[in-house]
Amino acid sequence: MNKKHLKTIILLITIALLPTVGFCSVESTLSAIQSKLTSTILPLVAILGLVFAAFSFITGNENARSHLKLAIFGVIIGFSAPSIIAFLRGLVN
Repeated sequence: MNKKHLKTIILLITIALLPTVGFCSVESTLSAIQSKLTSTILPLVAILGLVFAAFSFITGNENARSHLKLAIFGVIIGFSAPSIIAFLRGLVN
C-alpha cells in the first residue's frame, strides 16, 4: 500500500470517528437514513413487489403464487416497519 492510499484511509477513518470533523452527528444521520428507509423506500419496494406479482399472474408464470406470497409478506414488513422499529426501541430503552 503506498503512502497516498494510507493517507486517504487515515483521513476517512478520522472523519468517520470524529463527527465534529465531518460537521455532522452520527446519530442524526442514522436517524435520517432510518426515516427515509421506513417512510419512503420500504413501502415503494413493497408496492413494486405487488406489481411484479400481478405481472406474473397476468403472464401465466408458474411461480406466480409464490411471487404473490412474497409480495404480501414484503408489504406487511414494508408498511409495519415503523411500528416494528418503535417496538424494538421500546424494548431497548
